[in-house]
Amino acid sequence: MARFVYVECLVRADMEALWERTQRPELHQRWDLRFTEIDYLPRADGEPQRFRYAFRLLPGLVITGAGVTAGDRHDTDDRTSALRFASGHPISLIRSGSGYWRYVQTPDGVRFITRYGYRPGWGRAVDLLFRPLIGWATAWSFDRLRLWLETGQTPERSLWQALAELCLRTLTTAIAITTTPAAVACLIGVAAVLLPPLPSTPAARRCLRRPPDRQTAQPPHTLMETR
Repeated sequence: MARFVYVECLVRADMEALWERTQRPELHQRWDLRFTEIDYLPRADGEPQRFRYAFRLLPGLVITGAGVTAGDRHDTDDRTSALRFASGHPISLIRSGSGYWRYVQTPDGVRFITRYGYRPGWGRAVDLLFRPLIGWATAWSFDRLRLWLETGQTPERSLWQALAELCLRTLTTAIAITTTPAAVACLIGVAAVLLPPLPSTPAARRCLRRPPDRQTAQPPHTLMETR
């Protein structure tokens, strides 16, 4: 299993629009499934930007953390935003980590890339289950952002559409199990799982989950990744 999470999504949108919706906390928290709240803290000139984040697991149960980020937008066709983060919350599954976003302009759109590593909060055994889940959440969120930029569909609508489609697939399978022969019900269940989502429904499967080349896999020089 890879020691880091990698996700890449091709976004057919303006570089500046993508930069804004990923760098402004009030916009970032709308599309990223991994966070409920993100707040920048006051900073002095020349200092890196510090931030707080939170994830509401249940009503009244909020996992919090803090970090520091720095964005490099000097090259209009290849930008990078690096960050470090940590949480002291007792039930956080991530204790500390670091990573980056990379924005690469191509003739077909912007390659939006992330790679991050982290130190598990509950040990390697629990992380065997958690790492694929956080990787899926990252990819699903990237596709949700892509839809927002390419079609104008808001992240809130994308979430409701994804839930509605999941409920429909589950209901269809349940009805098939109770009203059709076992073989037919099995086929319907498999189809409900394997059929691709609607084009307007976010899907993690639309993103790359492995680096296409060694150069892309390397972190920026300004960043030391978690070991």
